Amino acid sequence: MSDEKKLTVTETATPEETVPSAADAARKESLEDNPHYVKFRKPYLFEGNRYDGIDLSGLESLTAQDMLEGEKYLARNGVMTALPEMTMEYVCFMAVLASDKPIEFFKGLPPKDAIKVKNRITGFFYGED
Repeated sequence: MSDEKKLTVTETATPEETVPSAADAARKESLEDNPHYVKFRKPYLFEGNRYDGIDLSGLESLTAQDMLEGEKYLARNGVMTALPEMTMEYVCFMAVLASDKPIEFFKGLPPKDAIKVKNRITGFFYGED
């Protein structure tokens, strides 16, 4: 995984305390141009941090071995499927490898944002260069 991964994270205690700076705005704009950035419908709170989206640029450094590990993860959890990349469980596992977030981060996403992450990951796997 790349050390260049960036997340849009704002520490918050209350929404009123969040005032974006010019640097935050520039970083947010550059992330939104990133094809691996998934912007959430609304801010997502996880472990006291606010996330506007997640950068999955680590997808570029995944290997076939990582995909095999994902299949083993599914088998250990009792998930049997002919198309593992279409399951949320597999997608959450791959998202962990593509980011620096734990699996609980992805399993806690609202359904519409979880589907956005799933679509970005499966699109990456099936997309043509």
